[in-house]
Amino acid sequence: MYDTKLSEYSFLMFKDLVYKESGIFFTDNNDTILKFRITSLMDSKSIDDSKELYKIISSDKKELRLFLDIVTTNLTKFFRTIKHFEILKKRILPTIIKKRNKNEKIRIWSAGCSTGEEPYSIAMACLENEDISPSDVEILATDISYKSLEVAKNAIYDIAKLENISNRCLNRYFDMIDSRTYKIKDHIRNMISFEYDNLIHENNKYPYFDIIFCRNVFIYFDNQSIELTVNKFYDILKDNGYLFIGHSESLFGLDTKFIFHNIDDTIFYTKNNGVF
Repeated sequence: MYDTKLSEYSFLMFKDLVYKESGIFFTDNNDTILKFRITSLMDSKSIDDSKELYKIISSDKKELRLFLDIVTTNLTKFFRTIKHFEILKKRILPTIIKKRNKNEKIRIWSAGCSTGEEPYSIAMACLENEDISPSDVEILATDISYKSLEVAKNAIYDIAKLENISNRCLNRYFDMIDSRTYKIKDHIRNMISFEYDNLIHENNKYPYFDIIFCRNVFIYFDNQSIELTVNKFYDILKDNGYLFIGHSESLFGLDTKFIFHNIDDTIFYTKNNGVF
């Protein structure tokens, strides 16, 4: 049942706009989430006509980005899916170090970085290798949500967010602000560049990467949007590049050249077979 302020026709217009602009597809099962966020936005703007809100959002880029901010889910934590970081530390980074040229940077992209926990976890995982210093790694972290990017840039987190952080890592990579609040140390923050990016829009500004993390993003995409994004990843990964997606996501049955791997019960993808 649709809210009286939001007709079914208007709702479908919003739904199509979200899909066209972000690749996020709301299924029938989670339509109520999008509906609630639209009507809440109408209330906050004191707008009674959903067509009026749609006209504002669809004709103003700033309003569109704010709207996408609202409908984007941003739930994450440090070292989410810990096995990804274990395989990164134990197998992938040592392999990259052996093959890279002297003074060549290790380049990693955290696509859909949300509030920053993933790229900061990647940076910490890199520095757990004694052969890697902060200056050896460049991490690009992007998201469609400006609000999330601001949180990530501030690098301040409540202690509840740090449940997967050991005391050793907490002391090594964080500064305590007070008993419940911690801030990422500057040498970690300086390894990461945070930028706005819409994954389904064409963007040729990114150079080649060794590793791409794009986890728990494709659960909101349909197959067409996934293929579009994954094939872009393929083109900008180095020949021996690696791709991580969410543990509940899969490229099975999609038109992609990536090669599937399952090592130590950890699933990831590579651009070719000669990676180890």
